[in-house]
Amino acid sequence: MYDNYIFDLYGTLVDIRTNEEKPYLWRKMSEFYTSLGASYTPSQLRNRFRRLEGELAGRMGSGPQALGQKDVLVEPNLTEVFQGLFLEKGVPCHWQTARVTAVFFRTLSRQALRVYDGVKETLGELRRRGGRVYLLSNAQSDFTRPELELLGLADCFDGILLSSEEGCKKPCAAFFQRLLERYGLDPARSIMVGNDEFSDIAGAAGMGMDSLYLHTATSPRPQGKYKPTYCVMDGDWGKAAVILLSEENRRNLI
Repeated sequence: MYDNYIFDLYGTLVDIRTNEEKPYLWRKMSEFYTSLGASYTPSQLRNRFRRLEGELAGRMGSGPQALGQKDVLVEPNLTEVFQGLFLEKGVPCHWQTARVTAVFFRTLSRQALRVYDGVKETLGELRRRGGRVYLLSNAQSDFTRPELELLGLADCFDGILLSSEEGCKKPCAAFFQRLLERYGLDPARSIMVGNDEFSDIAGAAGMGMDSLYLHTATSPRPQGKYKPTYCVMDGDWGKAAVILLSEENRRNLI
């Protein structure tokens, strides 16, 4: 058995579908900003949002590179972008208002959200048996923390690291290292569970950590470049649970 079980969120524990390009989203966001004094047409708002997002990522990326840390994949906090859209129009915006705006945006863009069958039971059983359970997710804090509450997952983990809060994302070693150091985890006694061959499986391999690849409907097409310790290709969480809860963690289960 492992001591530590590290999970990706979206596509691994949770099925989510979003659409950030639909006209309805930007029309409603335009109405929201305009009603608070920051007047944008839907197309102006969408274009300016994307530009500010890119500028923020660019500023963040120059820091690690200047320090010779070219392997660090930066992750901007989009709440800063929502705030900047108000400030550009001369409208004062406290951080809490920006957070509410981010939550509103996510609510409009979200089309489906559910926990995969068997996830809560498996997480609970791992902890009951003495394992420690962690979330390591490439995610926006003001999108994801409310969704964890909505799904009843917020209290299922011994620790949660989100990329927008840490400023970096999987598969870079810095993100994994922060989790290991913050909670004193031994990578040799830990397993990463995820649905993305590059972010999750490659990232775990780089840390000397075992992994379980769970191929689900939203998984990127696997290239077969990185080999997980365990593999479930049909998205069956029942099979994943058998592997994780097995006393021997048998490697021949698929």
